[in-house]
Amino acid sequence: MAGAGYKAWSAGDVLAAAEVNTYLMQQAVMVFAGTAARSSALGTPSAGMVSYLTDTGTLQVYGTAWADVSSPGDITAVTAGYGLTGGGVSGSVTISAATALTTSTATTYTLTAADAGAYLRFTNAATITVSTATDFPIGQQVQIFNDGTALAITTNGATIAGGGTSVTAGTLTVGKRYGAISIFCVDTDNYRIIGNVS
Repeated sequence: MAGAGYKAWSAGDVLAAAEVNTYLMQQAVMVFAGTAARSSALGTPSAGMVSYLTDTGTLQVYGTAWADVSSPGDITAVTAGYGLTGGGVSGSVTISAATALTTSTATTYTLTAADAGAYLRFTNAATITVSTATDFPIGQQVQIFNDGTALAITTNGATIAGGGTSVTAGTLTVGKRYGAISIFCVDTDNYRIIGNVS
């Protein structure tokens, strides 16, 4: 039966039919309860040996060490970064764009690193503050929709530039209602506004 262990024959040994079934036909892939049982049965393994561990449901092959057959290569996990959702460590991995829209009625809003990749819609007359605490990773941005009557982008230590103006302690105004802008990080605490501002 499978899982009977490992057997080595010596010259002159009789090979019984039961041993052919148990050790050869049924154990082309050797079956063990776990790594301890495998080590006890095999001693020093040889390159090319294949084993199945019933405690973890893992198929492994021996090269210079036992390695999972089901997890080849160097990738151990796929993690979604800014602007993406999903990821995983096994099976089918899906990564998709995080395009959720957040609507705010606030009259003041301070951007944070968590806003990177987000879509923000403001329905009130709002002042959005970009500060040195915003800390978007370089190359990340936030999309802002102005559905209110006025929208101002102000700064608290960070540099923002757009419409031919650069300020570290000032305000830029979004051109018109229903306009949209992007705030893009070009360097640490340094942002560009893409869109109609003055």
